[in-house]
Amino acid sequence: MSDADLQVLESQFPAVSGQAFAAAREQVLASGQSVLQSEGGFVVRVYPDGRKEVVKQIEPPIRVKSGTVYTIR
Repeated sequence: MSDADLQVLESQFPAVSGQAFAAAREQVLASGQSVLQSEGGFVVRVYPDGRKEVVKQIEPPIRVKSGTVYTIR
């Protein structure tokens, strides 16, 4: 696989992973189970009927620019 092929795959990753997570979330809700998600500094449990229950307060989200690279040491 060439570097160009890898770059194409890497550029597609954000959209494809977003679609996969959305599909998995919908599948779980359709099966009658709840999901946890973050919303504006809170962890929220979302039920299949649309109800939401705050589970815990967390640090507020940090906006990042798409394409930003972080190095973990």
